[in-house]
Amino acid sequence: MNGISARRDGSILRILLDRPDKLNAVDTPMLNELTVRLGDAAADDAVRAVLLTGAGRAFCSGGDLTGGNTAGAGHAANDVVSAITALPKPVVAGVHGPAVGYGCPLALACDLVVAARSAYFQLAFTQVGLMPDGGAAALLGAAIGRPRATRMAMTAERVFAATAFEWGMISHLVEDVSYGTELAEVLQVAARGPTLSYRWIKKALAAATVSELAPVQAIEVEGQRALMRTDDFREGVRAFRERRQPEFEGR
Repeated sequence: MNGISARRDGSILRILLDRPDKLNAVDTPMLNELTVRLGDAAADDAVRAVLLTGAGRAFCSGGDLTGGNTAGAGHAANDVVSAITALPKPVVAGVHGPAVGYGCPLALACDLVVAARSAYFQLAFTQVGLMPDGGAAALLGAAIGRPRATRMAMTAERVFAATAFEWGMISHLVEDVSYGTELAEVLQVAARGPTLSYRWIKKALAAATVSELAPVQAIEVEGQRALMRTDDFREGVRAFRERRQPEFEGR
């Protein structure tokens, strides 16, 4: 439904970003559906852990620049990240491919990130004249520090899983051939653990590391709105669709 599939597997709720033809690019209905599913997980005592992963060869390629269902997407994207960080149960991201644009903070909002060695993370926003959103500035700054977060945000370089693990961006680096097995093991540990303990651990870590998430998200929404009215953004989208390098003029 709306690009999101979900199913219960014992005490684990498996949520799938399910638009493989678009590399799981998100639009507003998809983000709203994801928030609803996370809310269901929070309210269901039978759910002890949540898996968030993507169908096909990507985790998430960011916002959908080719579709039209993007009104209010900035706020919807923030709602998802806030729902993950506030969920009183472990949320595990399974990243087996690209986590690009919004896909990067979406993964980092999760409590544990299990990434295959071939996966990579990229803040590709500047390639279309935009800035990172979804709370990326807060989440990345807390995980890897301001210099590396700035590097990712400004250069839009790909950070492969091994480097992401070395930097402290993700919790688990696994070989591609053992990705499924090791992801399942992490999920079982999370699902068997003390949920009340996890609730307080999440609350304490959020207070210590992402207490500024909401103010940062507000700045990002304001910035994206301003940037989407620029000639640079329009040129960036044209270049993306025409598969060429954009020519930005600072207007």
